[in-house]
Amino acid sequence: MPFINISTSAEVHDKKKLLREITSLISSLTNKSKKFVMAKLDDGSQMYFENENNCCFLEIKSIGSLNPSNMAKPICEFIHEKIGIPLDKIYIRFEDVPASMWGWNGKTFE
Repeated sequence: MPFINISTSAEVHDKKKLLREITSLISSLTNKSKKFVMAKLDDGSQMYFENENNCCFLEIKSIGSLNPSNMAKPICEFIHEKIGIPLDKIYIRFEDVPASMWGWNGKTFE
């Protein structure tokens, strides 16, 4: 049920590898099975953040298990290492979604 949406102006060469690796990272940071982590990547997006250098915006949604103050650093470091985005050009939005508002397999998690 964790979902990570990555939007970046950079071009990612091995998209499948990046998605597998970010899935593993989010799974470990939330203590949720990789089986339930969904990841989406939009690279080469038209984005602007102070100037025309590459930047990245991540949205992370989950039913509980989010600890933004402990998660922000490893996620930013991952994006910097894998895509080359400077740390000060990365924004992350964390959202804790109520179980009643998250559907899967034809029902909600409530």
